[in-house]
Amino acid sequence: MATLSAVALNCTLKASPAKSSCELLLTHVLSNLADHDVEGEILRVVDFDVHAGVSSDEGDGDQWPQLRRRILDADILVLGTPIWMGHPSSVCQRVLERCDAFLAETDDLGRMVSYDRVAGVAVVGNEDGAHHVFAELAQALSDVGFTIPAEGSTYWVGEAMQPIDFNDKHPTPEKTAQSAATLARNLAHLAHALRAAGYPAGT
Repeated sequence: MATLSAVALNCTLKASPAKSSCELLLTHVLSNLADHDVEGEILRVVDFDVHAGVSSDEGDGDQWPQLRRRILDADILVLGTPIWMGHPSSVCQRVLERCDAFLAETDDLGRMVSYDRVAGVAVVGNEDGAHHVFAELAQALSDVGFTIPAEGSTYWVGEAMQPIDFNDKHPTPEKTAQSAATLARNLAHLAHALRAAGYPAGT
């Protein structure tokens, strides 16, 4: 079976090298993906100067083109975000806004440039909202050309208004570990299927 590639975008608000619960959860997903012949990397979006906008290149100093290239070079995208006030982080929203450019960009078959790529979601927070966040992100990722597998997310949410983060949980909660493994398995399966038989040409 051919080796696949994955890129995980950590949309934490914290620049490296600060600890990030989102990074930890993405690490679990990539570790599970490695069991399915998928090589991956985590990129922390705030470590790049990603300008506001909805094009693929917003000009002088914009580092989104670097991230865009890594996304399109990969078979799998894992979008990771903390929950803030019941929503994905502002960094995650900016990623989605920049991916909006895919709607107007086509490949050699006349399809969106993001076609034949699979996406999953990882969410952390110490408040409610993981299902709501996944619903927002899955809809947006599907709109811009990614395919979402069954059970396309993993998450951990702690007790509301408490200081405990995912980083503080040792060992990893069983249900979160199970969902990370399931997400990885389904991402890899679907990515292999799309590599073997991609979507038809556009019109």
